[in-house]
Amino acid sequence: MEITANDILNAKILIVDDQEPNVLLLEQLLLESGYTMVTTTMDPQVVCDLNRINHYDLILLDLQMPKMDGFEVMAALKADHSMDYLPVLVLTAQPNHKLQALQAGAKDFISKPFDLVEVKTRIHNMLEVRLLYKKLEKNNITLEDIVQKRTVELTKTNLQLGLEIEERKKAEASLRDTYTQIKQLKDKLQAENTYLQKEVARQFNFDEIIGSSKLLSQVFQKVEQVAPMHATVLLLGETGTGKGVVARAIHSRSSRKKRPLITVDCTTLPVALIESELFGRERGAFTGSDSKQIGRFELADGGTLFLDEIGEMPLEMQAKLLRVIQDGEFERLGSPRTIKVDVRIIAATNRNLIEEVRNGKFREDLYYRLNVFPITLPPLRQRKEDISLLVNHFLIKFNKKIGKQIDIITQDALNTLQQHQWPGNVRELESAIERAVILSEGKSLQILDRFESFDKLATIEEPSMKALVELEYEHIVKVLQQTGWRIEGNKGAALILGLNPSTLRARMRKQGITRQ
Repeated sequence: MEITANDILNAKILIVDDQEPNVLLLEQLLLESGYTMVTTTMDPQVVCDLNRINHYDLILLDLQMPKMDGFEVMAALKADHSMDYLPVLVLTAQPNHKLQALQAGAKDFISKPFDLVEVKTRIHNMLEVRLLYKKLEKNNITLEDIVQKRTVELTKTNLQLGLEIEERKKAEASLRDTYTQIKQLKDKLQAENTYLQKEVARQFNFDEIIGSSKLLSQVFQKVEQVAPMHATVLLLGETGTGKGVVARAIHSRSSRKKRPLITVDCTTLPVALIESELFGRERGAFTGSDSKQIGRFELADGGTLFLDEIGEMPLEMQAKLLRVIQDGEFERLGSPRTIKVDVRIIAATNRNLIEEVRNGKFREDLYYRLNVFPITLPPLRQRKEDISLLVNHFLIKFNKKIGKQIDIITQDALNTLQQHQWPGNVRELESAIERAVILSEGKSLQILDRFESFDKLATIEEPSMKALVELEYEHIVKVLQQTGWRIEGNKGAALILGLNPSTLRARMRKQGITRQ
């Protein structure tokens, strides 16, 4: 059962949007594309009445309308007993509305501002599915009528019985073909919806921040809340948890994103040069300063200044930092002129600043100035469900960097990674995956690290690190024992190790590995 282009162009379409420019744009696009039966309304309260009269094949529905929003319109349509299929394509500019709309019964969505090519494609695909459903309903009614008529006629003649059986077989074959086509289109639509849902979810991954755990989702939510504001943010967490990545995410989602994000690593600046680096200097301000220098605060004017590891800043500089955060003004070294700047501050530390304040190593007033909106980044050991996502991310990254094509991660390898406590957090995991990619051969990721933590190593008086060849020997023997010393085949050690059987045998000979 085929749907022609003419069928699609003659379908009944209703455009519902309270913004007249959007209505006119969509109406003009559809008419220019050849659609002949396009109706529009800017009043969402009349949609149900219009649909009962016209039985629309597609409703383009805006979600944000003052009298009655799109979700209420969909609920009213679903409550109408004549609606066994909700042919709604929602229009929205809000990413968080997309999944909600699909769950409310919408078949698809179009993002604002409109991509006209995308709009035409999605409308065409939805109408094709809708018209197939309508033809199927019509065929079902026709089939029932035929069966009833033939049943009466069967009592009159055996000859007609044979003819009617043949006719029914043909109708059933046509119905099966129709169901097959609908299933294919339904699978295609589901695949597109799955992709779109993944695209929506991916928008909340904040660029390089990988993960879907509850703890990380709470971080994402806080980033979304504070990013549009001008409030000072304090990022707390262990080394390697991604504080710098979160700082970039906050800046890129703020109104200052077109201005620079300037990073200051407080651990790397020499004490004698911190003031000139932050606030700048005039020529001749001190011995050796033979040129004028613009400070980081001036460079960040209108943008964001990220003070990484703020807990390392000397006490004498903290007072000057407090003044510029509080008043937005400072003087360059060697100049009496006061400079005013508009800078948003994001600070980060892996220290407990409250303890630092108690110990007299950090100013209490500066702490309260920085602690306006604290975000604590969870250590990797508290969100181990994110490890598999991070491993895949780093595997793609280092495959490209090193030029390998490793695409198999065994459950044993993943278990090994998930059992480690990761004192170095995501940074340590990234280094471990880079090492594993370098050392792995074939297409399977081989984890050869022992993952001894610093605390554990400190308890060993004379630590002895095994050579790489010993680690490889132990790994090969372990896999061979698991496979019952079977080398080839689907359950063989060569496939698990990502090696050719001949390569594995050569390594066994070289290392003196024999069946035990």
